[in-house]
Amino acid sequence: MTEIPALEPYLRAYVAETRAALEAPYLLEALGRIVPIFLRAREEDRTIFFLGNGGSASTASHFVVDIAKGTRPSLTPGPLTQRFRCVALNDNVPSVMAWANDADYSRVFSEQLRSLAVPGDVVVAISGSGNSPNVVEAVRVAREMHLTTIGLTGIGGGKLKEMADVALVVPSQSMQHTEDLHLIVLHFLMAFLRDQQPPRA
Repeated sequence: MTEIPALEPYLRAYVAETRAALEAPYLLEALGRIVPIFLRAREEDRTIFFLGNGGSASTASHFVVDIAKGTRPSLTPGPLTQRFRCVALNDNVPSVMAWANDADYSRVFSEQLRSLAVPGDVVVAISGSGNSPNVVEAVRVAREMHLTTIGLTGIGGGKLKEMADVALVVPSQSMQHTEDLHLIVLHFLMAFLRDQQPPRA
């Protein structure tokens, strides 16, 4: 097997940088504001809309699976309990492509919100840079519609940092570390909401 001398130091540096971003105090502060929004959305039967581009699109879809399904206390049939109502707007590929083709790519999420959301719903906008035009436009429209907005971003936060009601800004200039932390946030929320705040019977 061919040895790769640079592999170990590169891996150690990558892990150290990820750990440093994970241990920064911003995380507890932001989650302390995000968790009550999620709990209120479940209590009031609101819809939580997730959206993002590229890797953040897969994170948005992953959020829906884990929050809607993974927070259930049991996968066995039983009495109806409160659930999280979640939608990933990037999963509606025909709608995304239609708006991109017929109007403008910056409107692929905002136009769906105009059709689906009602005041009191929640939008979780994910953008590593915080400057993706369609994400920024979605948050602008969400605020106009009186939706609660959560922004997951990094690399300084971009426009999303200033626009979202709650912004979780990963303190890193690396897109990889930013996306790593967004996935950790997702898995933390799923585990916490499942283990500490079980749905009511």
